[in-house]
Amino acid sequence: MKAIWLEDGGLKVRDVPAPDPPAGEARVKVRRAGICNTDLELVRGYYPFTGVLGHEFVGVVETGPDELMGRRVVGEINAVCGSCRACREDRKTHCEHRTVLGIVGRHGAFAEYFTLPIDNLHVVPENVSDDHGTFTEPLAAALEIQQQIDVSATDRVLVVGDGKLGQLIARTLALTGCDLTVLGRHAEKLELLASHGTAIDDPDSVGPATFDIAVECTGNADGFATARRALRPRGTLVLKSTYAGDLTFDASALVVDEITLVGSRCGPFAPALELLANGTIDVAPLIHARYPLEDGLNAFEHAAKPSVLKVLLEVE
Repeated sequence: MKAIWLEDGGLKVRDVPAPDPPAGEARVKVRRAGICNTDLELVRGYYPFTGVLGHEFVGVVETGPDELMGRRVVGEINAVCGSCRACREDRKTHCEHRTVLGIVGRHGAFAEYFTLPIDNLHVVPENVSDDHGTFTEPLAAALEIQQQIDVSATDRVLVVGDGKLGQLIARTLALTGCDLTVLGRHAEKLELLASHGTAIDDPDSVGPATFDIAVECTGNADGFATARRALRPRGTLVLKSTYAGDLTFDASALVVDEITLVGSRCGPFAPALELLANGTIDVAPLIHARYPLEDGLNAFEHAAKPSVLKVLLEVE
């Protein structure tokens, strides 16, 4: 089968053996897959992964239990052991022996087929298209913030970053009725957020110690510094980015201001699918391009451009 393979920082489209599902897993035939910032960071060396990339997908179960055969599915990306302490305590996304689809120890979805545990799979509602379904995983990651901290209509919230994930985070936080501000660098991306809150492009206009909550999703040191400076004492800083390099910051200032620092990663799929199915979150404006799997290298080049949001791979 065809797949997009990462090795030693280099990408290539190559033929690899089609996978046979081990016990407890299903083989999924990919229909659509999305390139996200984590994929781009893996190419830049954020984590030493070798293999097939990709973790945002919609596919059809080809080998699996009868109730899923032929059904369109999305899937949670952490494959867990079920028996370690983290799994027993219902912290499965931090399983001590986990593999992560297209990221850690498990070939991903930028291929014609891949396998994933049956328990990870969620059926896609009929009225959710393949294109829109690929947003389930990042939308779930955006919703994770509200699983970790309380966000209310009285909170002043800053989102730093207007990219792929920042767009979804802003849309989900806006549903809380909070006083939302999004800081970005791209006029066309900020325009998409104008109806969800205040969209600005000047970091100097963000007053110090102004916000109750700041969400950093740029993946760079300047974004972190801006988010940190914007927080009032006893504010909460949520980190949604992965960083390819080291991040330096004043730890003493975090202590003095009693800042709560929250790392935030994967989130709940069921409410993400519900938001897509009922049209509460419209992801259509975030799709900027589609490429066939065989043209994956050009797709990655396109996705890495600063002005671009979601690039999809059409596999079927």
